[in-house]
This record gives sequence, structure tokens and C-alpha cells, in this order.
Amino acid sequence: MQQTLSASKPGNVSGERQAFYKTIDAESMAPLWEVLGDLVPREPRTPCVPCHWPWDAARARLMQAGQLITAAEAERRVLVLENPGLRGASSITHSLYAGLQLLLPGEIAPVHRHTATAVRLIMEGEGAYTSVDGERTPMHVGDFVITPSWTFHDHGNPGKEAVIWFDGLDVPIIKLFDAAFSEHQPASPLPARAEDDSLARYAGNLLPVDYRAGLANPVFRYPYAQTRSTLVRLQASGPLHSAHGIRMRFAHPGTGGWPTPTIGAFMQLLPKGFEGTACRSTDATVYCVVEGRGHSDIGGTRINWGPRDVFMVPSWVDARHTAGEDAVLFSMSDRPAQLALGIWREALQP
Repeated sequence: MQQTLSASKPGNVSGERQAFYKTIDAESMAPLWEVLGDLVPREPRTPCVPCHWPWDAARARLMQAGQLITAAEAERRVLVLENPGLRGASSITHSLYAGLQLLLPGEIAPVHRHTATAVRLIMEGEGAYTSVDGERTPMHVGDFVITPSWTFHDHGNPGKEAVIWFDGLDVPIIKLFDAAFSEHQPASPLPARAEDDSLARYAGNLLPVDYRAGLANPVFRYPYAQTRSTLVRLQASGPLHSAHGIRMRFAHPGTGGWPTPTIGAFMQLLPKGFEGTACRSTDATVYCVVEGRGHSDIGGTRINWGPRDVFMVPSWVDARHTAGEDAVLFSMSDRPAQLALGIWREALQP
């Protein structure tokens, strides 16, 4: 005869349960029924909150850091952008790290490599470069730059002005898997191949005849001049997306897929007067304002943004963008990883 399990009902339920919980806690066990709602919620819930780093204030603190520590001492002179809901975790979302990095004239950030993939948006200054596995490329304002996983890289500034860029890394994802490695190379700077060799080989709608695409992106700089030209052309031909205006994603030239396996990067143009509809998605998204001014209403919080500001939209929180003038926004998220796992969702309000 089939039997059905049924819970006993002792007289002092609370007391006996607490004693039981104490016993199993000492044996490294815990009752699922006490946490099931948090582990399997009806829809995403996150401790992350909408947040905003105005450029003037962030830049002032970064320049102050430049007076207190050298790039060589710090290895990377960066101010980490921590989500207020994740303080102490060095994270801007649950899956991504973000920071602002400063390189003063004459400085070189030493050569190293790490498991984490990095994406960068150049925000201020001219004259600096980045090198990836021996290839050097200049960094211009608005350029999107990639440092693929486990590639040796350094940054140098032989120019005459400070250069600042936004860093985004998948450090929290790597930590989740306990798969973080790093390595330093004593020689600095890296021996350089021909400057922008990868752009010539892979970014002109041509590929070497024997090229075989892999996870690593062969292109690590996407010039802003080209990106902006594409957005302007699309603005002229339309139509606009109701929530995103004109939003394009950066692509791996060999596969057409995402520029990195874990971090997606986007650039979008919001024409003057654009009033977007609300949209929510499971990929928490970090925005950097390249040009223009406007505001975003994020889950009941209004953020007024201007050039070089950074702000963040948490997972599954409605966001609505409005442009007071022509605006270009860079953004990054973990969408490639979510799509690979089949868990990404988006919902647009009519």
C-alpha cells in the first residue's frame, strides 16, 4: 500500500523546530522550506538598486587618487563603482564589476593577464594606448576596447593629458566558478606588433583565408567614429525602437556573435525629444553617457544624466529613457551569458 508522508504536529512546533534547526546547522545542513521563496522566486528579485555616478564628482575623486598613488604602485589606478546594494563586493551588478581608471601623462600600467574578460569605454583624453598580446592600439574618446580573457595587456600614456576610461569585467562570474587566475610579466611595455594590425585583418568585412573563429575576439578596438557614423545613418533611415531608440550591439567579426562570451556591449542613439516606453530585462545594465543629456526613470527613481556620467539599471526593473538633446549611450550587461543559458527575458510596455 502506498503511504503518504505527513508532517507530525508536536505540541510545541516552534520550539521543536528551532531545536531541530540548531541540530542540523551543526551538521552543515539547513531546511529548504525556510528559504525556498528566496531561492525560487516568482520573478527576479535583486538587492541591486538604481545608481548614478555624475562625471564631475567622479572625475574629481579620480584625479585626487592620481595625487595619492602612482599607476605602478596601484598596478591599476581604478575607483571601483559599487552598487549601494552590494557594498563590499566590488560589484556594480551581481555578475559584473565596473570602475573608472586614470592614466596620467608618462605613466604605464604594468603588464599582466587574468581569467576575467575586460571591456572598456574611453571617456576623456587623447594620447594613450592599450596593448593586447603585443599589439598596440591608440585609445580615442568613445572607442570600445576589449581585453580578452588570459591575454597579456598593458596601458601607456606617452601623451600630454590625463586619460580616463570605464572598465567593465566579468570578475563576479569568474569568482562564482572559483576559476580566477592572474599572471604578471616583468617586461613592460609589451613588444609591439604593427599598430592596429587586428583592425586591418578582421574589421574590414574581410577575413584571412585560413581564419577559424573561436571564442576570443580577434578585434579589440571598435573606433567610435565608425560606430557613431552607423548610428547617424540609421537615424536618418529609421524606424526608432519604442524603448531603445537606435540600439546596436558590438559583434565578433568572425561569428557575428557577441564581442565576448560573457559581456555584451551596446551603443545607442536617442534623438532629441525621444521619450521611450518602459522596458525591463533580466540583464542588469550599466550605461555610460558618451554624448548628450537626458534622464532615465528607473523603477520610480529619476536619474538626470549628462556626458560621461555612469548609471545602472537593475535586473527586471522598468527603465524609461528620455533625451533632452541628441544623446549616445554605451552600455554593457551579461546578456551573452544569459542567452547561452537560455534564461534571458525582456518585457516591453505598450
